Amino acid sequence: MIVTSEFNLEESREQLQRGVTEFFDDANFPKDSLIVLGSSTSEIQGHKIGKHSSIEVGRMVIDVILPLIQQRGLHLAVQGCEHLNRALLMERTEADERGFEQVTVFPALNAGGGTQVAAYEKFNDPVEVEHVIAAGGIDIGDTSIGMHVKFVQIPVRTSVKEVGLAHVTYLKSRPKLIGGQRAHYSWEPVE
Repeated sequence: MIVTSEFNLEESREQLQRGVTEFFDDANFPKDSLIVLGSSTSEIQGHKIGKHSSIEVGRMVIDVILPLIQQRGLHLAVQGCEHLNRALLMERTEADERGFEQVTVFPALNAGGGTQVAAYEKFNDPVEVEHVIAAGGIDIGDTSIGMHVKFVQIPVRTSVKEVGLAHVTYLKSRPKLIGGQRAHYSWEPVE
């Protein structure tokens, strides 16, 4: 991979802060919504996904996102890498309350990734679960979080297209529109 720009941790922090704030302002998630985070610390630094995991970059991502999540009364699930089958790290109380099945594994830099390890350090009582159904998500470095966001997924555009040197995508969701020609998608009282 040819890197044309240099990675800057503080610039990446500012990009992430701005992008996630814009995302949450636009998406307006209800309190207690679950948000999934996928993050490649390698891609943020401008390397191929999974090849240069960084705890320092992972800690920066969690240090920015976790307070923004908590301020809004939301909950965070951090997706691990393919070596953990994309298992998600979250607080035990939240996993139990939502009925998510726990799996036994602990994240490491090269099996879970720097962001999941950083989340493990910050969470009160972290557990790994195999699957979640989140209201939305943040995907830094094209980590493929879509499987964990409920249908129908809607991309949210912000002014921030990259965090560090990684592409970033924001997703919210809405209930499916069902029916056919006679279906209505807003309430019309019958007189």
